[in-house]
This record gives sequence, C-alpha cells and structure tokens, in this order.
Amino acid sequence: MLTACFIFPVSANTAVFSQKLDIQIRYDNRSNRPSREQYRLRYYPSLNVSDAWSINSFVVTGDDFSSSHNTFGSESTDYIYARRLFMRHEGDYGKTEIGVIPTFKGRVSSTGLSKDGWITGVRHVRTLKNNSALEVVIGQLGNAQADQAFTFGNEDEYVEIEYSARMNQRHSYEASIERMVSGSFIRGEYRYRLNDQDTAFIELVQRVDSPAEKLVVGASGEFTLFTSTSPYPIEYFAYYSYIDDDFGARAELIEDFLGTGHGGSIEFSGVVSETHDLEWFVRTDVVDSVSRLLAGIKLSLTQ
Repeated sequence: MLTACFIFPVSANTAVFSQKLDIQIRYDNRSNRPSREQYRLRYYPSLNVSDAWSINSFVVTGDDFSSSHNTFGSESTDYIYARRLFMRHEGDYGKTEIGVIPTFKGRVSSTGLSKDGWITGVRHVRTLKNNSALEVVIGQLGNAQADQAFTFGNEDEYVEIEYSARMNQRHSYEASIERMVSGSFIRGEYRYRLNDQDTAFIELVQRVDSPAEKLVVGASGEFTLFTSTSPYPIEYFAYYSYIDDDFGARAELIEDFLGTGHGGSIEFSGVVSETHDLEWFVRTDVVDSVSRLLAGIKLSLTQ
C-alpha cells in the first residue's frame, strides 16, 4: 500500500487540505481461471474547514461496490471513480456524517460491508459511558456499480442501529439490526484479546426473514521469527467462514466475501524495509473446491 500524505501548514483560521494516496500491486491466481496481475489506487482528499467540520471524498480503482482492483494489460478494466463525498462533524459526543458516506464508522468487520463501498445518507455515532457507543445510519443502498455511486433514487432503503462496547481490556462486542437490499438482518460480533499481540473473534449475521446466515470465526495478530541478525515480526489474519446459499445480495457486499458455502483464508505480511516503509503480503483462500493465491507489495510514503 503506497501512502502519500500532504498537509499544508496554514493559520488556525484557514481551512486545511490533506490527501492520502494508497497504491497496491498484486499477483492473483485462482485454480479455476487464468492468473492476472492487478493494481489498486485509493485516494482520500479531505478539507478541514474548522476544528469540528470537514469535507471528505474517496476515489478508487475498480468498477463495483466491493471491487477496487484493475488488471494490468486489460483495456476493459481501467476504472477509477469517486465513490464518496460527505461532510463530517466531530465533537466530544462522537461524530456525524452526511452525504455519500463510508460503510463503516471505524474498524471494518469481516461481516461488515466492504470498506470500498458507499451509503447515501447520514450516520450519527454517539459516545456513551463505559467505553461504549451507539451508531445509527439511515439512507439508501442499491447501486452496486461504482460509476453510479452518485446516482440517487430508486435504491433500497438502508437502516442500521449498532451498539458496541468494550467490557475490559480483553472482551469487546457489537450487536446490530440492519435493513438493506430488501432483507432484514441481525449481526453480532465478539472479540477476545488473547494477549498483547493476538485477538480471536466470532461474527454472525442472521437473516430475519429466512433461515440463512453467515458465520465467521478467526484470529489476527503477530508472531516473531528469530533470524541470525534480529527478531522479524510477521502479522497474520486467518478465518473460517460459512455463507448460506440463500443469504441474498448482502453476501457479495461483505468485506471478507469468499463465496457461498464453506471457505477459509489466511494472510501473512511483513516489513521489507522500515526506512522505505515497504511491506509484502501473501494470502490464500479456499472455497469448496476453488483455491486462490494472492501475493504483492505495499509501499507507504508520507510527506
């Protein structure tokens, strides 16, 4: 991921513009189709008009809600579109977002909507006592094509009410009710911090109007390889998932969507050069009889 961040110093009474650019290059090989080389660009411009108010956008490659990669050498996949444009107000109470807003308030869960997606509407996050928060989102969600992110009307209603809490240093959970893509859902998530490096989690989304569900069980964290020169930390993210065939359109909008049925994924990443912020990653997915290998580099530059 290539990250370039530019902030122009100005007086306290003047708006401040900042921007971030992420670039990723990867090799994608699936057992049921030819391999391909891909790239991803994510651009985040932001204008802070005051200490509390900001205007934000999101421009990214790819052509649909959960796809953000283009393929090298393909004339039909050179897509790049603006997917979000919204105003954000932040204060001691929490935050409010209005416009074509992100699909998430903070960390993206495996059963949450894709981080590259969008919702047309308003989000209000209220910080509560005891390390908890209440989130309410009301709007529309329906156009899955990226070039229609700013096409309003004739979309399905979107409603989400979520309560999240951290019980102590080890235990946290989320619970929400959702209405989207002509379906109603109940979602729950529990996370347990095993130690300073590792966290285990379980997530479940259940359709209210039919006996269909998605289940995710996994862990993330870091371990250390001891080389002849120095310890070498490697991050990992691994999970098992199951999605019922009758789960509906929400399945393909999910952040960690592998396919319906039983599936699993494991990813490793590490630093190549701390001086140049260069990282590598390797990921493998398996869904029923189909396997997939992803490998690439992420380069981060800040200024």
